[in-house]
Amino acid sequence: MTNRFTPEFITELQPGEIFVFGSNLRGMHAGGAARVAHAKFGAEWGVGVGLTGQCYAIPTMQGGVETIKPYTDQFFTFAAEHPELTFLVTRIGCGIAGFTDAQIAPLFAEAVDALNVVLPQSFFEILRK
Repeated sequence: MTNRFTPEFITELQPGEIFVFGSNLRGMHAGGAARVAHAKFGAEWGVGVGLTGQCYAIPTMQGGVETIKPYTDQFFTFAAEHPELTFLVTRIGCGIAGFTDAQIAPLFAEAVDALNVVLPQSFFEILRK
């Protein structure tokens, strides 16, 4: 696993970097990291899943943790198909959606071997246990 971590606050992106954030299925980017994605990095209003602007949306507001997993699986497939991009994962689901890092981090276990996916330090610490 890499020792690179996503910054706590991402204020700019370099070319080829993608801001990965928690969204809702309707793509209403009104708060938290979703609001930053829309305001700063081009996430389109109404796009709640996948690549949008210089961002990647993972829905987290539709139910329990088990409802997020299909979207993280989809994300890993996308990241593997785009090794030229670097995906900076925020603490998705750990703000407005109300999940804890311990609940969400296991969904990102596959990122351990992904060279182009960067996780928050809190996820990394949970996954290395």
